[in-house]
Amino acid sequence: MFSFILHAALFVALANPLTASPDITQQFRQRDQALLDAIAPGDVAVWDAALAADAIYVDENGVVMSRVDFLKQFTPLPAGASGTLAISAYSAHQSGDVITVVHTDDEDELYHGQHLKAQYLMTETWQNQNGSWKLLLIHAYAVLKEPEAAVLSISDLDEYVGRYSAASDLSYTIRREGDHLIGERKGRPATPLKAEVRDVFFVSAQLRTRKIFDRDRTGRVIGFVDRREGSDLVWKRIP
Repeated sequence: MFSFILHAALFVALANPLTASPDITQQFRQRDQALLDAIAPGDVAVWDAALAADAIYVDENGVVMSRVDFLKQFTPLPAGASGTLAISAYSAHQSGDVITVVHTDDEDELYHGQHLKAQYLMTETWQNQNGSWKLLLIHAYAVLKEPEAAVLSISDLDEYVGRYSAASDLSYTIRREGDHLIGERKGRPATPLKAEVRDVFFVSAQLRTRKIFDRDRTGRVIGFVDRREGSDLVWKRIP
């Protein structure tokens, strides 16, 4: 029943995307910031008051939790960890008694003396239930960040130069231009390849994927895999 109501609400909201009034938007932004402020200290009461009875929470790892399961795992940060979450971008759209929200949150964390940063994209569906706004669905997405590129020598870069094939109609060419590599799949634009570490490369606009190179016993590069979410597309070097 919850799934049917949610899908119907989302369809209506997407078909009629009316930006909520500034007052409503500010009100919900304050509510969401209060929810974020409650995470570090594990203030479960704030979330308990906001969630609908049949709420669903999908965390950044793709774990789907019911209201009961989410509140059960809601605890303060462990010893040695502290941090804050601050909303940096916020939008709300209202369609009748449903409000859909998208907000970006910046995390600053001090973990055993080391400073860490992360960013999350949150999507939410709120519904007015008997005069009170309740959270029906929350989906957290960890925004991918480009890692710092490693610097490889010219001789190291030249080891990857060549042509590769994944099938009779799939070919990929790597060439060196100055101090960096360029990769080009047949029929697609050429893109710079950046080294994350030796034998692991990425493309700035494709951060879900890594090119992981394989070598034979002599150390010669013989191919690579395009790895995305644990699945590999295998490319073999063409002699």
